[in-house]
Amino acid sequence: VSRGIRDLAYRALLTREELERESGREATVDSIAERMNLPVFNVLYCLDAIGDHVSLSDNVYSDEEDAVTYADHLADQKVTEESWTDNINLRDALDELDEKERSIVVKRYFEGKTQTEVSREVGLSQAQVSRLESNAIGHMRTSMYAE
Repeated sequence: VSRGIRDLAYRALLTREELERESGREATVDSIAERMNLPVFNVLYCLDAIGDHVSLSDNVYSDEEDAVTYADHLADQKVTEESWTDNINLRDALDELDEKERSIVVKRYFEGKTQTEVSREVGLSQAQVSRLESNAIGHMRTSMYAE
């Protein structure tokens, strides 16, 4: 990081402290940039460059009544209503299996073990594990996709 960027970041940190002292609340990047007569991007770039990272639990905004954290603005893009429902259906289908079938499915698909590894753990042959796994998957499929 160049000296100029470090110096600018240091000035931004001092400005942030000054604004917080004056207002009694956390300074925003916008207010820091305005006070320094700089574009917001420049302030963000300099602070990021020196590693002034924030915690997800840090407040983005707060007043006497409410506080909004960085975590409040995050959303898991992979979680959809459909995937959430599928997850519930999968759990329900697993719960309907008998203990031996459930154990095999969990070891194979959630713990990533091979049929041979599972067979050693449960005291069955690999062929028996294969049959039980196949039956369990069939039961789960029927349970999950029953109309």
